[in-house]
Amino acid sequence: MAKIHILDEHIANQIAAGEVVERPASVVKELVENAMDAGSTVIEVSVEEGGLHSIRVTDNGSGIEPDDCETAFYRHATSKISQGRNLFQITSLGFRGEALPSIAAVSKVTLKTSSNTDGRGRRIVIEGGQLKVNEDTAAPRGTDFIVKELFYNTPARLKYMKTIQTELGHISDYMYRLALSRADIAFTVRHNGNVLLQTMGGGDTRNVIAAIYGTGTAKAMLPIEAEDMDYRISGFISRPDWTRANRNAMSFIVNGRYIRSYALTQAVLRGYHTMLPINRYPLMVMKLDMHPSLVDVNVHPSKLEVRFSKEAELTALIQEAVQKVLMQEVLIPRPAKQHIGKEGTAYIQEQLSFPRQGMGDPQAAAPHHAAKPFEPAEDRSVKEAKATPSKLPEATRQEAGPHAPELREAAAASYDVQKPASRSSSGMPASSGQNFKHGGQRESSLSPAARQVSKDWLQTGGGAAPEIPAFPELSWIGQHHGTYLIAQNDTGLYLIDQHAAHERINYEDYFEKFGRPADASQELLLPITLEFTPSDALKLKERLHWFEQVGVYLEHFGGQTFLVRSHPYWFPKGEERDLIIEMAEWVLQERNIDLSKLREASSIMASCKASIKANQKLTEAESVKLLDRLAACKQPYTCPHGRPIVISFSTYDLEKLFKRVM
Repeated sequence: MAKIHILDEHIANQIAAGEVVERPASVVKELVENAMDAGSTVIEVSVEEGGLHSIRVTDNGSGIEPDDCETAFYRHATSKISQGRNLFQITSLGFRGEALPSIAAVSKVTLKTSSNTDGRGRRIVIEGGQLKVNEDTAAPRGTDFIVKELFYNTPARLKYMKTIQTELGHISDYMYRLALSRADIAFTVRHNGNVLLQTMGGGDTRNVIAAIYGTGTAKAMLPIEAEDMDYRISGFISRPDWTRANRNAMSFIVNGRYIRSYALTQAVLRGYHTMLPINRYPLMVMKLDMHPSLVDVNVHPSKLEVRFSKEAELTALIQEAVQKVLMQEVLIPRPAKQHIGKEGTAYIQEQLSFPRQGMGDPQAAAPHHAAKPFEPAEDRSVKEAKATPSKLPEATRQEAGPHAPELREAAAASYDVQKPASRSSSGMPASSGQNFKHGGQRESSLSPAARQVSKDWLQTGGGAAPEIPAFPELSWIGQHHGTYLIAQNDTGLYLIDQHAAHERINYEDYFEKFGRPADASQELLLPITLEFTPSDALKLKERLHWFEQVGVYLEHFGGQTFLVRSHPYWFPKGEERDLIIEMAEWVLQERNIDLSKLREASSIMASCKASIKANQKLTEAESVKLLDRLAACKQPYTCPHGRPIVISFSTYDLEKLFKRVM
């Protein structure tokens, strides 16, 4: 007697429901995606008790033909594809024909739909996969889908559902993604009658971001655009100071479909590079448009994961696009805005200004001094700046110093404060077409660091180099608690973390040096002895060649002992042993090592050890020199660990605090 037999349709649908319908959010996903495929411009979702009691999805799409209503609930019944080659050019969100029969198998479904505008429609009722009603009815154009008592006939599934709030959270999260993917559709989401989400459907993604994350977040988002022969990128990414503790706010939309992709996520994070603090992630909505043949969406039961035929090219384009956007911004965070009194017109008593005493004629200032190359990081103190020519008055010469040529053309000190055009950074009236800094020195044209960035950009095939924003022109005031430098310009007050600033300076210096370590490696008269556990020693013996790539020659001496025979002479003095131990620990922990990762990790470790620390007093000359060298950095706004270096308080913020704005 044969033991193998074909399951009946009802059992097969219940089995399929286990894959397609995991929870109420799965039902919402499938029904809303069907509504989007039907060309809807208005979609309303209403759920009760987290979707376990009822789910209702109403749209104004094309509806379903009367003859197709019953057929739509058969397994693998679909209007999206008709032959095998269609699988390689899928443009719709759904295509398998599994959702409706799977949902109907584990719930009580009522469908009311009309495909015309004459008011005639069709009504179908299915309970547990069994057709109960199929009749004509009055209905507006579109579809009204009601799902009640989900999992009522599968008590084991129902038992393991989470709390109402958990299930509602999954529904809300996916509806947020769908709303972000189609800003041209007006979405409304209600739970127990309360509106959770409402978008206008005007096509503006920033408005959708504001509806989901708030207006403050929407204002902090930066637009991103890029394209090549195969891909086009659009959307928004957040500033590095606007982050989350997890990746949940990172949304990728591929040809209108929300997906999850580890490779794309890592490409975005590489684009932010050292601008994000540890364990912090940006908010972003990135839309990727490509030919359907370049992406395979038929690799995941719920179609949340896809495969790209040119993934390496796509990730490189994303990383480059993110870097380009951030490179064009002045990334100085500001404290939260204070709301004082009633909103409305602000009356300002008087405008604060900071005139310098003894300011001479700016035209009489000597030509700008070129900044020295970075001094070795092992010299812990920031050496005194050169004095300015004697033509400047004494008070001005004390402030001036050879400010690094990286101070570029004038720009706003923070992203939402406009710099007054009628005043220079000294607070004096500015001559037409000229900018002055640190005691009246005329600002040079594009700086060496900016020119180097432009050169690097062109060498990497990035096309026209992005415009490099100006680092704010700052005048040093003092130091707070031996930790924060205080500076000002005509836009407001600035606090600079001296350790983070020096760390950024040293990081960029070391990153260049680790690119050519063999030129600086020196033999040691007395080798440095290192000891590791037996297991670490075995693993380290197989990875010794990586140390040579950064100029450290480490050899196995026997047992658990290793000897450092040579290392670059510019390693921080007195910190060489600890630095090499940290490098060894990184090499042991990292699974996939490549030279670029090792070079970056080594640079971060060395820069931290070589930098000045908190509670370390600096003279005025040392402070000014530190600001000069910070301005010379390619990315002077965050330390290598992603912490901010500079915080700004606009003049307007200060006036509000002192009630000068009424």
